[in-house]
Amino acid sequence: MPKNRTIPSALILVVGMVAVSTASLFIRLAQAELNSLAVAAWRLTLASLMLAPFALTGRRAELRALSRRDWLLMFASGAMLAVHFAAWIHSLALTSVAASVVLVTTSPLFVGVISHFAFGERLTHAMVGGLVIALLGSFIIALGDLGVGTHQLLGDLLALIGAFAAGGYLLIGRQLRARLSLLGYVFPVYATAALLLIAATFISGVSLQVPNPRIWLWVILMALLPQAVGHTALNWALHDLSATYVSLATLAEPIGSALLVWWLLAEAPTPIAVMGGALILTGIALATRSGGGHGRRVMGKG
Repeated sequence: MPKNRTIPSALILVVGMVAVSTASLFIRLAQAELNSLAVAAWRLTLASLMLAPFALTGRRAELRALSRRDWLLMFASGAMLAVHFAAWIHSLALTSVAASVVLVTTSPLFVGVISHFAFGERLTHAMVGGLVIALLGSFIIALGDLGVGTHQLLGDLLALIGAFAAGGYLLIGRQLRARLSLLGYVFPVYATAALLLIAATFISGVSLQVPNPRIWLWVILMALLPQAVGHTALNWALHDLSATYVSLATLAEPIGSALLVWWLLAEAPTPIAVMGGALILTGIALATRSGGGHGRRVMGKG
């Protein structure tokens, strides 16, 4: 990355958040005629292809210098990212966008819990308080979905599985990004996740065929805006802005996603989802401000 920048990092962060907030909209539009697993596979595949020319020309020496341990960590990170997108994108087909996106945003809380049990990092009082508040919000959303049908509860559970996998992805990324460039990290990880998702489609018998040009448009926009532009912009902004600041800024994603889907697809969030979502975002903000964000880089959820 260049050291002298003319574009303010705060502006880059805003661009990243707007781009990431479009993910749910494009996924919903693509899911009209494409299986959720295929949507996830195409998102990571196209994003990898978009980054490949830059990574293979500008970061070739860095990639060649990676150790066996680095590649194993890359594979683990890619596997976590594949699970994250497979679970979360399928959740969007089963439950509301408001519930799915706010639940998958709880990944910083999973980072804190995993770090506590796996690495002995202390959970602060604010972190525990944030966890309790977020759990209460999740419980309220689950109660609201209970009356709608078991498919919505399954969607909520898949969103939480996606959040847990994102937490693992962030923890592994914290180790690798401490010594690797942005492209030197995200390209191998995206490519690994793409290959694993493609393999999953073959194993499960899911077709990767995109039925028409309109669905191709949503798939390409999904890979370009939230993945290639959004995730990269969030990491770019972290060059000058603190991880806590960026983590708090990413809490705008569920709000932006819900508003976009409400505006363009007429899917209004229920009062229960708004109430539970507000509690979850409050809990995440409290935990993140206490240091629960864990890590130098935030990869984004959308």
